[in-house]
Amino acid sequence: MKQRAPLTLAAVTAALAALTGIASLTAPSPEGKAADGKVASAPRMPVERSLLVCPAPSSSDIAETTYTAFTPGAAAPAEGKGSARLLGATKEAKPVLESKEVGKPFGATASGADAPALTGSADGILAPGWTVQQTTKVSVGRARGVLGVGCTAPGTDFWFPAVGTAKGREDYLHLTNPDDAAAVVDIKLFGPDGLAKAEAATGEGIRIDPKSSKSVLLSSLVPGIQLADATAHVTTRAGRVGASVQAAEEGVGADWLPASADPAGSLVLPGIPADAASVRLVAFVPGEEDADLKIRLAGPGGPITPADNEQLHLKAGMTASVDLKDVTRGEQGSLVLTPVDLKRATPVVAAVRVVRGNGAKQELGFVPAAGPVGARATVADNRPEENATVLTLTAPGDKDAKVKVTASPGTGGGEPASQEVTVKAGTTQKVDIAPAGAKGAYALTVETLSGGPVHASRTLSLPHEGIAMFTVQTLSDDHSTVSVPRATEDLSVLTG
Repeated sequence: MKQRAPLTLAAVTAALAALTGIASLTAPSPEGKAADGKVASAPRMPVERSLLVCPAPSSSDIAETTYTAFTPGAAAPAEGKGSARLLGATKEAKPVLESKEVGKPFGATASGADAPALTGSADGILAPGWTVQQTTKVSVGRARGVLGVGCTAPGTDFWFPAVGTAKGREDYLHLTNPDDAAAVVDIKLFGPDGLAKAEAATGEGIRIDPKSSKSVLLSSLVPGIQLADATAHVTTRAGRVGASVQAAEEGVGADWLPASADPAGSLVLPGIPADAASVRLVAFVPGEEDADLKIRLAGPGGPITPADNEQLHLKAGMTASVDLKDVTRGEQGSLVLTPVDLKRATPVVAAVRVVRGNGAKQELGFVPAAGPVGARATVADNRPEENATVLTLTAPGDKDAKVKVTASPGTGGGEPASQEVTVKAGTTQKVDIAPAGAKGAYALTVETLSGGPVHASRTLSLPHEGIAMFTVQTLSDDHSTVSVPRATEDLSVLTG
């Protein structure tokens, strides 16, 4: 066997001198402290690539869809290069929209039932915080309404409280695979009696071909089982998918139901419209222990307890619901769910079904539990028309919070605007801000400056023939930066 030539003493000495010289300048101390005595922390760097998935918008021939893409930043061209494009989610993908610079929204439109699901990627300076909103308006028919959804990163595990399979309800789970390998998906439905079982396991092993999408009618998974309030759990055995539920209720309306935030002991469902005629809370415990939750509405004046609905008991593995009626009573509010016993914070998921209007003029929307805005969060496709856009901020804890809200220029022009807002602990505050001289859709970005966590949502209202058509999108941390571990020298390379 061939042996390596031995290192000479002089070579070893020289190498050690060079390495230890560098290490003395850059390596942290054994206690993990920098030279000034402070604890060294890994620096955070902007992400270099973002991937988003948008579901097929509608099966209606009269659907009108708007896509708006935006990366937060200065309106002037930034240093560096980048690209961002939305493509049809097929192997023969065609470009639908292309972003060209940070700080400015870009839009595109599509008509009819042939608009496909989309996948999109952004890299370089356009990647950090890249946000895409899909808004569809259907003026008549079973699925009439404004259907809005923020395009999301693909994943492997999703919870959808507030789905239904009852008569008059059509809920389609849209699954989109952005990758070059097939994905395999399992879907389970949980009603008030637990797991809904069909004779055939039709929700197991659903294949989503590479770069393709599929919609699954949830009622087809449990034939003959009528579930007014249910929870869908979507997991992948292989690959990853984008997942959203399009819910349509006969005589009421339609909208997208995004996935709830990950199971947690306390949840915030931000931004229930002030004029909500009906608010129905649907919650589920994924684990094996029951949960008891306090229900509070954080309004402009502070938290209140809904009449006769102070608490909600959840049995493990079973979906529970409670009708909160017109709980907001003319003021924007957010539901805050906390454990009755703080020592037993059982993780739960939740969403609310919201109805505005009455009789033949009703419209349907959903607000899922959402995480805080964190460092920064953005929602695109806000409209400059009067009362079209309502941004709400909630500080659910016992600390006030200070945030900065920025409105970008519109897709057709306008000057950006920003303001700092203090949200009192336990309250929900409405923020009115728009770019000066706005033309077209604009983006709203919320940045946490100090204090406790803040949760946010945007309500977009596009009335049609006396119907208060609307959609609500929550804002969550855009995770535009990642922690980059510090590298240190390893002298063991010289031994062997």
